[in-house]
Amino acid sequence: MKDEPPPVSRFAVREHLRRFTHASLQAFNRIRLPGPSVLPIAGAVVGLYAGLAAGIFSNLIGVIRGFAFNVVWLIDAVRNPGSRMLLSAWDMLITARWHLEYAIIGAPLAMGALVLARIIEPGGPRDEVKRRLRLLALLVLGALALYYPLVALTALNRVFGHAHNTTEVLAELPWWIFLLMPSLGGLVVGRLLRDYPDTHGHGLPEVIKAVKSNQELPGGFGLLKLVASAITIGSGGSAGREGPIVYGGAAFASTVGRTLGFSRRELAILLACGAGAGIAASFNAPIAGAVFAMEIILREFELRVFSPIILASVAGTLVGRGTVGTESMINRLGYQMVSGWEVICYVVLGLLCGLLAYAFVRLLHHSEDFFGGRGEGKLSTWLGQRTLSTRAGIGGLCAGVLAMLSPTVWGSGHDYINLAAIGHLSLIFLVTAFVVKLVATAITLGSGGSGGTFFPSALMGAMLGGAFGTIVHYLFPASTGPSGAYAIVGMGGAMAALTRGPLTGMMMLYELSGNHAIILPLMVTCTIASALCHYLIERKAPKQKTDAELLSTTPVSALMRELAPVPASMHLRPLMDQVITTESGTLPVLDGNGRLYGIVEVDQFREIWRDEGLYPVLVASDVARKVPLLSPDTDLAHALLLMDQEDVDALPVQGTPGSQTCGLLTRARVRRFLNSYHAGKQLIAHPVAPTEVTN
Repeated sequence: MKDEPPPVSRFAVREHLRRFTHASLQAFNRIRLPGPSVLPIAGAVVGLYAGLAAGIFSNLIGVIRGFAFNVVWLIDAVRNPGSRMLLSAWDMLITARWHLEYAIIGAPLAMGALVLARIIEPGGPRDEVKRRLRLLALLVLGALALYYPLVALTALNRVFGHAHNTTEVLAELPWWIFLLMPSLGGLVVGRLLRDYPDTHGHGLPEVIKAVKSNQELPGGFGLLKLVASAITIGSGGSAGREGPIVYGGAAFASTVGRTLGFSRRELAILLACGAGAGIAASFNAPIAGAVFAMEIILREFELRVFSPIILASVAGTLVGRGTVGTESMINRLGYQMVSGWEVICYVVLGLLCGLLAYAFVRLLHHSEDFFGGRGEGKLSTWLGQRTLSTRAGIGGLCAGVLAMLSPTVWGSGHDYINLAAIGHLSLIFLVTAFVVKLVATAITLGSGGSGGTFFPSALMGAMLGGAFGTIVHYLFPASTGPSGAYAIVGMGGAMAALTRGPLTGMMMLYELSGNHAIILPLMVTCTIASALCHYLIERKAPKQKTDAELLSTTPVSALMRELAPVPASMHLRPLMDQVITTESGTLPVLDGNGRLYGIVEVDQFREIWRDEGLYPVLVASDVARKVPLLSPDTDLAHALLLMDQEDVDALPVQGTPGSQTCGLLTRARVRRFLNSYHAGKQLIAHPVAPTEVTN
């Protein structure tokens, strides 16, 4: 009989556990979280908050719109607690998509990260690891704390939305609501944004500028932008949702990236994550949101930006389905190309969408100039002297008047896209709608209202496409599809033309329509529309100079720095102190007769600064290097040529007669001048939403 092994003692188990814990702690203490490794996690967290921002924005619009549409319901709900509407609200809360699995998965992960951050020993690079883990965990817990109350608010808002169809309500509203609500909305928005000029833009250009120039977006401005835009849209102003949500998501991403200590490059990627996740959550289109971030915001399709942007879009969409809704903005309808001849019709539609986007660009800029006092006539001058609240209120009043001509002006007007998609709108209605929506959006935004231009252009494209489709189907009924197909494709063509991003237009409408057969018309129309609008915009844009042209036409006086030259008799020690403390490390030197002689550079002290015996012996004229003198009228190209010939990085510039100062031109100043010019050139030439670029 074999002897059984002795039982493991309690002491041995405790010793093994102690060793395992010690080894685990050592492994934890070796953890590093450099930017590239933590960036996808940060992108996903940013996506969560972008989805929450989209939900908050959507609910704010619903509350404000419900106030105008459902005053009677509110009075009934207060007076009669057992009313049918309150019962409907309870049913909505029960059937809401709560997604408890988010808390079941997210809360333990966040708590585990907090525990891990506490276990890791402090000191050195580990402090940064602990801080990042703690911050990301707290952000996840904060997102969970906001998500479920927001789902409840979304369910209540659906009662408002489902109580009456928007198209039916607008047909029954009294005339004074059309005049009062947009005017009040404009007054309130003008007052909110009066002291914050950085928030007056449409949202998208500010994000692009921040990415290209490595700037930061304050998180508070993002929230203010969302509130102001919700008031504009909810009260009946003609504006879109995408610009504010892009700005809000990017502003939060900027705050997170700055707190986590990301580099400028990583911060730009995180800004794109916030912008793309906002689009994905608003439209329930994760692929389009990711493509938007890479094509429009970053202009990159590299592998290193894929993971954070895609994770952000996925996270934003998951949250958005609970806080915004899962319903598609466009009803899923099956369309097919009837014949190959129909491609010609979609080519023509692309040309029309390009012209529409260009007209929108021009009209919006003219509207901004007119309300800003830069237009012609006394009325423009008078408007420019008014406050922002007054101008925005007048713009809201104009939008309300136009809304009585076409209800598509009110808010985003997306309900009418579905009516155009099923062919329930007449040709007269479609033509009137896209013309009036064009004018109303330009007036709303140009006068000071807050909102985006992306979705209004989509609605205009749908109306234009529907009108075009009605005509071609009447002329060629056997070889063309119904007008609704052209309405959907026109929507994508207008988006692509406005942003000059054909991929974004294609993927957005492909996801919204859910129909593979529509991709071929979309590819034709979106490509032609964006190319035409790009050509028309660039045709009137100022031509950019090359480096050689810029250097040959810029005088030295434009970049030189004025300073007092060093006298020839200055001793070495004070001369060294003065040269070292200058910005360029170079000073001009006079000769014995008081005339400009040459320069002294910090590199000239490299061999002599240790020999203190030379300090009282040498003077400025002994160490100065004679170089050619520049005239203030000399062009930069010739100045750089002289620097190359003399093998120096700076040259003195002759001062005016009788002046105690002279000029100094450095190669570094010329380089900064060219870099700043190219940065501005990239912003101007960047193919992004020309209507979004404010004057």
